[in-house]
Amino acid sequence: MNKKIMVLGSGELGKEFVISAQRLGLSTVAVDKYERAPAMQVADSFEVISMLDGDALEEIVERHKPDFIVPEVESIRTSKLYEFEKKGITVVPTAYAADVTMDREKVRDVAAKDLKLKTAKYLYASTKSELKKAVEEIGVPCVIKPLMSSSGKGQSVLKKKNDYEKSWDFAVAGMRGDVSKVIVEEFIEFESEITLLTVLQKNGKVVFVKPIGHRQEEGDYRESWLPAKISSSKLEKAQKMAKKMVKHLGGAGIFGVEFFLTKKDVYFSELSPRPHDTGMVTLISQNLSEFDLHLRAILNLPIPEIKYQKAAASSVILADRESDEYVFVEKGIRQVLKRGDVEIKLFGKPSTRKNRRMGVCLATASNIKDAVKLAKQASKKIEITYK
Repeated sequence: MNKKIMVLGSGELGKEFVISAQRLGLSTVAVDKYERAPAMQVADSFEVISMLDGDALEEIVERHKPDFIVPEVESIRTSKLYEFEKKGITVVPTAYAADVTMDREKVRDVAAKDLKLKTAKYLYASTKSELKKAVEEIGVPCVIKPLMSSSGKGQSVLKKKNDYEKSWDFAVAGMRGDVSKVIVEEFIEFESEITLLTVLQKNGKVVFVKPIGHRQEEGDYRESWLPAKISSSKLEKAQKMAKKMVKHLGGAGIFGVEFFLTKKDVYFSELSPRPHDTGMVTLISQNLSEFDLHLRAILNLPIPEIKYQKAAASSVILADRESDEYVFVEKGIRQVLKRGDVEIKLFGKPSTRKNRRMGVCLATASNIKDAVKLAKQASKKIEITYK
């Protein structure tokens, strides 16, 4: 276990993955564009660079000589990942998978055109005038998303054709990377959304975590719960599509595959080749979290049966303003921790901004409804004061 892992992206997901790696004695390097990022606080070493700067990325890889490079965000110069792979470094899950899934255009075209998965109708736009034409063809309501973003940033539902300029500006403001382009999707009248955490092992075997339900607001998740309610026939469809997708992308690791569930069918929505934010609930729902599963798949370690606890839920703790100085109020933390069925994970981000995730409350109960209620009540009690 004398391997070194370099994590590209040091937010809360990267932090939990680094913790899992540390527990098995691996050396870790956390990389992000800002200092004091969450994963940097627990890694053996860290680097602050723009991961879109290919030369800077190459320099730190040459210096640290990692055995594994694990992307945890979208804003990466993915062309460099192919070069690292050729040098014998394992890119997780593969350079191809990271490259394809960093860009909604690539991943949607692979899903819909190459693999023939059922998706919403879609078009792309690189300018406001192209967006106007795409909206006219797709119709309203429709969903507009940046090709590269995270946690729903820049995503909106366009209800009036004449508001397309506002949607364009909102998408551009939430974009990551250096390409100004959006995807315009048909609005699917879905009953619910699920994340299907799909683990691809090096021997080609696929393991599924029970489906996770989630609620979004402004394109970002607010609560998630496990297990989600889904019929066996729809789950089988989702698993078949997820398996087809991850097998195509190759490598080893966990994939967060998102689906829309309508009354009659299942639609592929998105895919992330790494732990998923809605999967934070796995920190309390089972014996092996999504971060443990990701690590075991990467290292080709055994993955035994996943054992689940009671129904479980997560609810995010949000900031309501921008500040470089903040503290969590102790009173609320004390109240929440009186219960044995609730946990708090505070991410340790160095600054706040409106609706930035600063932590999460996790809860278990005898049923999903009570677990979600308990997690939401707990997260509301965690107050932030700003200096």
